Amino acid sequence: MLCLPNAGGSAAMYHRWKRLLPDWLTVLPMELPGRGHLGSQPLVSDYDAMVTQLASDYLALPPGRYALFGHSMGGLLAHGLAQRLSQSVAGRAPCALLVSASAAPTCRNPVIGDLHDGALIAEMRKQGGTPEEAFASEELMQMVLPVMRADYQVCASFQHDARRQPLALPLHVFAGRSDHNTPQQMAAWRHETQASFSLHWFDGGHFYLRDAPQEARLMHAIERLLHTNRIERTSPAIALAGQEMV
Repeated sequence: MLCLPNAGGSAAMYHRWKRLLPDWLTVLPMELPGRGHLGSQPLVSDYDAMVTQLASDYLALPPGRYALFGHSMGGLLAHGLAQRLSQSVAGRAPCALLVSASAAPTCRNPVIGDLHDGALIAEMRKQGGTPEEAFASEELMQMVLPVMRADYQVCASFQHDARRQPLALPLHVFAGRSDHNTPQQMAAWRHETQASFSLHWFDGGHFYLRDAPQEARLMHAIERLLHTNRIERTSPAIALAGQEMV
């Protein structure tokens, strides 16, 4: 399972999942340019350019059955990557798409990409997920803000293409009940696939998965869903209507 981080985040957020998920499900955190071990690479601030980079990284992997997971901005990028691979690279489409805390492409809230530092910090506080003491460190903010600003520009540059066909692979969506994304925005993901769809709700906000009990429930859901996909090789013709609670 290839995992994409939220805005301002890095692949490090997924390393602990390697211990929490079974051996048959390999967790491969995907790093984005300008952070982690790719810190020497320039930041990318355009959505299409980021998807192109991710597609190149994906195609460099050995052929196999890969699922994509993305949280927040990572969910939007995972969807774009799944579309790119499904439509342009024969035989390399992912086997499933899992999206967390990210509104559907058809009903996303407007994003202002070029925020000044104060507004960007206010937005980070609103989203949650950043310890309050981090904002007091000027040195840390000097490292974090350029990455966050570039990621916001990635989201702001996204444009939904209504001409594209829905994906032909299972799509599973996870959301926090107290998140700013509405139930309607999350349920709209069902229109992005011709295959099976499920929507799972968790206690908490945008970063519900940082709460240990909710993370455990998420791990259980991912394991169950991908195990079913692994065994049944779900057909694109199958559609599962409705919302599922885990």
